[in-house]
Amino acid sequence: MRVLGVDPGLTRCGVGVVEGVAGRPLTMLGVGVVRTPADADLGHRLVAVEQGLEQWLDEYRPEFVAVERVFSQHNVRTVMGTAQASAVALLCASRRGIPVALHTPSEVKAAVTGSGRADKAQVGAMVTRLLRLDAPPKPADAADALALAICHIWRSPAQNRLQQAAALHASRTAPRTIPARTAATRASGPRTPTAPNPSSNPSPNPSKGRTA
Repeated sequence: MRVLGVDPGLTRCGVGVVEGVAGRPLTMLGVGVVRTPADADLGHRLVAVEQGLEQWLDEYRPEFVAVERVFSQHNVRTVMGTAQASAVALLCASRRGIPVALHTPSEVKAAVTGSGRADKAQVGAMVTRLLRLDAPPKPADAADALALAICHIWRSPAQNRLQQAAALHASRTAPRTIPARTAATRASGPRTPTAPNPSSNPSPNPSKGRTA
């Protein structure tokens, strides 16, 4: 499984590609950030984020894209920029038909470090250890993107089992539908036999068989 993790942001959008399966050693294929100037127009910044993400998608061809789920913060301006960059990531992936998964920061921290309250330094240290890197990726946005990809690889088997179990339960509990013809027949009640219509049968010829 090859996953592109995206830590959305307007100034720095972290990106990282990880390949592997749950339960086995993972491999980092690439890591970096897509940067935009803070003094540029918002529309131009979003276009720059899109172009940067498209380059990563072209180069690494991921099977899945994992994006950090935006959550409420005290700084409304910051969360708005994060949400806009997140929407661009979803657009780029969906346009190519690549499945997108959203993971909250606590889910990512818990998956990588074992604690949903881990700080960025702890996340970076565990990413370095899990991917057998020489040093933690810089800046922290890049390490967070790798952590997102790792989280998705490790959580996807459990999510697939839950989805399959939910689908099986739904199929077993769904009410059975009655065919339209059968339903109409039951609604009209049992059919009663119809007496033959005398007029429909021709009368015997009275002259037949008489002798002159």
